[in-house]
Amino acid sequence: MDIILWLQAIILGLVQGITEFLPISSTAHLILFSDLLGWKSVWHKTALDAMQFGSVIAVFGYFWQDIRQIGQGAWQAWQQRDWQREEWKLLVGIMVGTIPALAAGLILKLAKVELDRPQIIATMAIAMAILLGLAEKWGSRKRTYQDIGIFDGFLVGCGQMIALLPGASRSGSTLTTALFLGLERQTAARFSFLLGIPTLTIATLVQAKDVFDEGTLFIPLVIATLSSMVFSYLAIAWLLRFLQRHSTWVFIWYRLGLGTALWGAIAFGSLRT
Repeated sequence: MDIILWLQAIILGLVQGITEFLPISSTAHLILFSDLLGWKSVWHKTALDAMQFGSVIAVFGYFWQDIRQIGQGAWQAWQQRDWQREEWKLLVGIMVGTIPALAAGLILKLAKVELDRPQIIATMAIAMAILLGLAEKWGSRKRTYQDIGIFDGFLVGCGQMIALLPGASRSGSTLTTALFLGLERQTAARFSFLLGIPTLTIATLVQAKDVFDEGTLFIPLVIATLSSMVFSYLAIAWLLRFLQRHSTWVFIWYRLGLGTALWGAIAFGSLRT
C-alpha cells in the first residue's frame, strides 16, 4: 500500500512540476488526474496544493542569481536614492504585483468560495487560450528586461489574480499579461516567474501547514515535493529555451483541446460535476 502511495506521489509530483510553469494550469491537471485515476479520496485539494512546495524550491534555485542581483541592486539603489535603477524598479514591481493576487486569494479563502469545478476548469482553459492567442497576435514583443517598470509589475500582478480560477494557470495569466504589455516572449516568461515567487511561496506555505501535520501523508508528500522540484526545474529551463525561438501557440492549441475535451466529458457524464 505504501509503495502504491509513493508511486502516486511521484506521478502527481511529475504532473505538478511540468504544469506549474508551463501556461497550461497545474491545478487543473492535478485535480483532473486525481479525479480520473480515482485518487481523490487520498490526494485531496489541500494535499495537491502542498506539493507545490517543490515548485517553490525549484524556482528559487533556478532564479537564485537573479534574486540575489535584484536584492543587492535594490539595496544599493536605496542607499543612493537611485529610484530609476533597474533592480529597484524590478523589486518594487514584484512587491506591488504580489498584492492583488494575495488580497483576492484572502477574500476567497475567508468567503470559503468553492471553485474546483470541472465547468470552471474547462471554461478557463478555453478562455485563457483565447487571451493568450490575442496576446501573441497583438503584443509587440519589442520590450526587453531592462524596459520593465513598476507599473508593469502591478498590471502583471493584476493578471495573476485570474490564476485563482482553476484552469487559468498562474504562469499562463502572467505570461499573457506581459505579452499584452509588449515584452519579448522569453522576457515575459522570466518576469512572470519572478513576480510569481512571493505569491506561490505564501500560498503554498498556507496550504502545506495543515497537510504536513497529517502523519499518513507526510512521507508521500515529501516524495511528491521532491518529484515536483525536479520536474519544475526542468520545465522552467525548457520553457525559457523554447520561447527563445518559438511562440506560445502550442500551448494555446493544447488549452483549446483540453477545454473542449473536458466539456465533452461533462456533457456525456464521464466527469463528475
